[in-house]
Amino acid sequence: MDFNIKTKGHTDIIDLTSEIAKIVKQSKIDDGLASIFVAGSTAGLMIIEYEPGTVKDLKNFFEKIIPEKAGYAHDSTWENSNGYAHLRASLLKPDLSVPVENGELILGTWQQIVLIDFDSRPRERKIVVKIIKSS
Repeated sequence: MDFNIKTKGHTDIIDLTSEIAKIVKQSKIDDGLASIFVAGSTAGLMIIEYEPGTVKDLKNFFEKIIPEKAGYAHDSTWENSNGYAHLRASLLKPDLSVPVENGELILGTWQQIVLIDFDSRPRERKIVVKIIKSS
């Protein structure tokens, strides 16, 4: 199953946990794996504690290690301004796997599945979720 989500770009961090959990419930799987994937080379997925402080810290972290306005060869090649977004996304993965047990995602109390869209403009991202049943 897949769904689309609108983002603001510029390191927009969006909690996907409830939507993924809903898909797991609809699948009626008991035990297995939820495989989650975002299409696009300027976005990634991760598991964090999704709360305002962590979100702010994560945005500041990415800005410190790969500043948005530093100027990148990619920007000259393609005459755009999202070279930083490609580099930031390369530090993440476009996919995650989360175990499912008794029809529930196995996540810790403070773990949420998030999409981070680094692009230099708002986007509509396709999130693909595949539910794999344990044998």
